Amino acid sequence: MAAYFMYFSDLGRFAPFSMHAFPRRSNGYFPRDPFQNPLLMRQLAAAGNFEPRMRDYAANMVYVGALAALIGIELVELHAALAHHFKDKPRPVAQNFAVIEAAHAWFTEHQPSALSTQHYRLAPMEANRGKILIDGNTAAAIGAIFGGVSLLAWYPITPATGLADALSTYLARLRTGPDGHPSYAIVQAEDEIAALGMVVGAGWAGARAMTSTSGPGISLMTEFAGLAYFAEIPSVVWDVQRVGPSTGMPTRTAQGDILSTYFLGHGDTRQVVLLPGSVAECFECGYSAFDLAERLQTPVFVLSDLDLGMNLWTSPPLAYPEQPLDRGKLLSAEELERLGRFVRFADPDGDGIGARTLPGNPHPLAATLSRGTGHNERNVYSEQPEDWKANMDRLGRKHETARRLVPQPVEEHDPAAELGIIFYGSSDAAVQEARSLLRAGGLPTSALRLRALPLGEPTRAFVARHERCVVVELNQDGQMRDLLRLHCPEYATRLLSVAHSDGLPLTAECVAEAIAKLL
Repeated sequence: MAAYFMYFSDLGRFAPFSMHAFPRRSNGYFPRDPFQNPLLMRQLAAAGNFEPRMRDYAANMVYVGALAALIGIELVELHAALAHHFKDKPRPVAQNFAVIEAAHAWFTEHQPSALSTQHYRLAPMEANRGKILIDGNTAAAIGAIFGGVSLLAWYPITPATGLADALSTYLARLRTGPDGHPSYAIVQAEDEIAALGMVVGAGWAGARAMTSTSGPGISLMTEFAGLAYFAEIPSVVWDVQRVGPSTGMPTRTAQGDILSTYFLGHGDTRQVVLLPGSVAECFECGYSAFDLAERLQTPVFVLSDLDLGMNLWTSPPLAYPEQPLDRGKLLSAEELERLGRFVRFADPDGDGIGARTLPGNPHPLAATLSRGTGHNERNVYSEQPEDWKANMDRLGRKHETARRLVPQPVEEHDPAAELGIIFYGSSDAAVQEARSLLRAGGLPTSALRLRALPLGEPTRAFVARHERCVVVELNQDGQMRDLLRLHCPEYATRLLSVAHSDGLPLTAECVAEAIAKLL
């Protein structure tokens, strides 16, 4: 009964002119009209001559064949897709294609009213020529390999497992030496706490190390994140966000980890956070996160989400990084000999970043003990108030340096606009389409897509130029709007919120309607 209730509930959410296909045995439960299309699932699936245990799976191909007839997908394209999926296995290709052909022919003959509805026809286009199809998790994994990752420590969690799986696949192909031995390590830890502990240890030793997780894992990583921040150890953490609190909805998408991740760790902790908005930016963050982590000597968190991470997106080919790896202020034995002294947390450049050494440096000055307790600039334990204050002030200067080093926001300025829209991450497509809807209704807008935390001067300047700014995000409470108010409190009253979280990606209609109601 509960299943039927959910079925009817889902039907109630269909947009006008939605098409519904279902097994014919359920025919009595639904009105007979051109938008309700019962299918002979078992009879049509039998065309594939599957063995009994596989027949239920073949029913999926019935839907494929009916959909192909309905919207005009050419059968030759479906055959090519099957051949690609099953590779050198002609029998499953033939079996599945037989079901598709049977369903296509049956739907064409028995559902003419559905086919006469012109709302649902597609035609081949060249718009995607030269583009690739890839999910954000895979793009991030490839980017991490380009960035020199040598350790992945992780614990399985939806929707981040695909990132670790992709790393495992591509590292095996790209990082196996002539002797057959891998030049990397992948460790499935006992939990997320241990995973980040391994990453921090490897980062201290000089490896480019990372982990992937989601919101519940981020919660468990809090203590090690604080240690890496205060001991100033490069680490990279990918958070492929899902719906929370608690276990929440593991297979739904959200942007609800913004506040918790930015302030992850107790006390006065502020982390560096990257916010990719496309699969291409997932790839870029895959390698640039390591550069930032080593240059700033701090953890870097990359906040993707389920929609961007797990779903396939079209993208231009991923561009090979133009810049060499940036390892930051890393002292060799020769440089130590020339300097004649090593003060780990001295700040001669005024950017809050001290020079570091790595274990194995043979120079007698190189040794240092990283710690999470109070320390002075020589990294010696201290509870002196002046040492603590000096250290926290320097970390504050480093955070100001991070404002300039992180990816800057992307602005689209309309001189006629008094309203600005601020957004980030996978909401890009929905917001851009919503702007078109608003423009058609006589409301021009400017837009600012944030790409990182901490926020910088370009964000403050954008807010200052507009009478009102609406912050669009996929969470319940408007977390980024709160961060913006902290960043530019003098403009707090200008910052309005369109915060929506139901587990599904934002839609243009939802965004446009919500903005219109605010004004």
